[in-house]
This record gives sequence, structure tokens and C-alpha cells, in this order.
Amino acid sequence: MSSIRNQSVFASSSKSDNSQNLNLPRRTFLSGAAALVAGAATCGWARDYGPNAPPQRYPDPDIVVLDERFNKYKLGNTPIRRIYHSKDMLWAEGPAWNGVGRYLLWSDIPNNVQLRWLEDDGHVSTFRHPSGNSNGNTFDYQGRQISCEHGNRRVVRYEYNGSVTVIADRFNGKEFNAPNDAVVHPADGAIWFTDPGYGSLMHYEGQKADNKSVQPHQKEAIYRVDASGQITQVADDIYKPNGLCFSPDYKRLYVADTGASHYPEADKVIRVWDVVGGTRLANGRVFASMELEVEGETQAGFADGIRCDTDGNVWASAGWVGDGYDGVHVFAPDGVRIGQILLPEICSNVCFGGRKRNRLFMTASQSVYAVYVEAQGAHIS
Repeated sequence: MSSIRNQSVFASSSKSDNSQNLNLPRRTFLSGAAALVAGAATCGWARDYGPNAPPQRYPDPDIVVLDERFNKYKLGNTPIRRIYHSKDMLWAEGPAWNGVGRYLLWSDIPNNVQLRWLEDDGHVSTFRHPSGNSNGNTFDYQGRQISCEHGNRRVVRYEYNGSVTVIADRFNGKEFNAPNDAVVHPADGAIWFTDPGYGSLMHYEGQKADNKSVQPHQKEAIYRVDASGQITQVADDIYKPNGLCFSPDYKRLYVADTGASHYPEADKVIRVWDVVGGTRLANGRVFASMELEVEGETQAGFADGIRCDTDGNVWASAGWVGDGYDGVHVFAPDGVRIGQILLPEICSNVCFGGRKRNRLFMTASQSVYAVYVEAQGAHIS
């Protein structure tokens, strides 16, 4: 869950068309909407998310059905909304929903700050500064915030009394590269996190290491910290592990691999492992490729932050390609891409929130977007 450097990025603006034929059958209608989106770039239509934008005609054409299995999750009478935008925000990341406080928390890594959006009135304020150049955030099952700090190269927990507990800052006597994203297992409270190292590869997002290696301090890997503080490396057969999430039954762990940012031989994929005994990983394999045909050309961007819904679908942020690609890609449990949510910015991460966990929040470069879906997040954040 970090900005991916040195990639070819095209100008990005999500498209829509307000002329719809409401007499078409539903499946034909949805297919037509997808075709309108695909052709929007060549027609030069740009969707306006500003405060004076006209109302969005339903169904929102930027919610695209690629496989009929996605029909059940697309609501025909709801729009994608930009709930926050600031030209001063540089790279929004790590959204996490607090169900008690009814707020969305996220990081702006380069600005070294965490921000909070309140559901009751949409107010946004600074939540924590400095934040250790935090990236991924989540909450444990006691409601305490867990954050991955790029700048301090550690995973921390914020306690009820305001103190900070360091969960993990080194392994085998070496500092971590720059922990990225974390999830919590409900059975034992263990924290699983990734360490790809982006925060130690640039001054922009943390503290740049001086060894001139794509592995700033040690090999990139996935880790587990149990309730006693014991740290275990559970997998390192991945180039740069980024966003991660469990399946609804906690029998699988999905991890986005963004290693192609620094390893030319790396594929742009989401990987999956079997979780054995709740404590270790086995049988690592490719779950889904990020390749997609856009306007007749096969493109591959990066998945970054990912979350599962209660049906086992994986909702993955996607970006670094351009129109018709950037946003959110939804994969069925068999790894087939079944839907897209197109955004006018590179999407870095996602989480489910709201009172029914049926609202998808999307951090996207300098904005935060939200859309209601007929899916519910499988986990608390």
C-alpha cells in the first residue's frame, strides 16, 4: 500500500454518460453502460466530482459488470461519491473503519498525518500528527488502532490511555524494511502484516536507507505477531507483499504483490496461501492476475489494498494504467474478475464500513471516494 514509482502513468479521468435508455432490459442495460465507460476516453467526457457537479443518472456507469455474478452486488440507484478531496493531500492510504466512533481513518503518508472523516456530518479533521509516516491502519477486536509506520519501520498499537505500544520493529536482529499493511485474526488476536519496504526506498514516504538496495534492511516478507509478542515470518516467497486480507473463514490469506515496481521479473498479481492451524501459511500460489484488456490492449497495473466480502469476493484497489482501469477490481473466489468501480484517480486502498459494512471506502491519491454495494465486509475493518 504505497505509491509505486517509476511506472508509466497515463492521464486519468473517469467517464460517464447521462443519456441512458431506461427501457432496455437490465442485463442489456448494464452491458451498455460498461460499453459507454469503455468508449468515454475517446469521446472526451470527463466526470465531474466537484461541489457543483450535476446529479448522476442511475445506474452509475462507472460501476461496471464484467461477469453476471457481479450483478447481485451492484446497486442500480446509488452513485460513487467523492467524500473528501484536498490539493494538499499527497497520497491517501490505509483506510480503516471504526464502528464505535462511526468514522473513517486514513493516512496521508508523505504529509506524515492521519485524517478522520465523521459519518454524522462528513467533517474531516487531523487525527494524528506526526504519524510516523503511517501507511496501513486497522482496528483489533478490542477497538484499538493498529498502524504500520513507514518512517519508524514498525507496527504499533494505540492504547486507550493514549500510549503507544510497539508491536514489532525488528526480526532476527534486523530492523524491518517499512511495514505496510496489517490485519488481525479474531481467534487469537494475532496481527499479520507485510513488509515490502517502500518507506525505506524514498525520503518522500519515510526514511530512505543508504544501502542502495531494493531490500533496504532484509528480504521482503509476511509476518505474524502472536499475543505474547512472538514474531514469526510466515512467507517470503513473494517479491513485495503489499495489501493483505483473510478469506471470510480465515482459511486463506490473500496478498497483493507489487514487486514489479522494483523487480522486472515480477508479475503483477494477487497471491493466496492456505492458512494452516491458524498460525502458518502453505501452498502459495497466484490467485488473480491484474492484466485486463483496456480499449483493445492488454494492460497490467497494480493491486494494492485488498478486502474480502462475506461471499469471499476480493475487492482490490487498482491503478497505474489510466482510464478504464484505475479504481477497484472485484474478483470472485475463483479468481475471475467480475466487476470494476472506475475512478478518476489511482486507487491505493479500500475498506468496508458504515453501520452495515456495506459501504466501500476508497482512498485514491488526493481524494477519498465511497459507494454503497450489496456486499458486506467480511471483517471489522
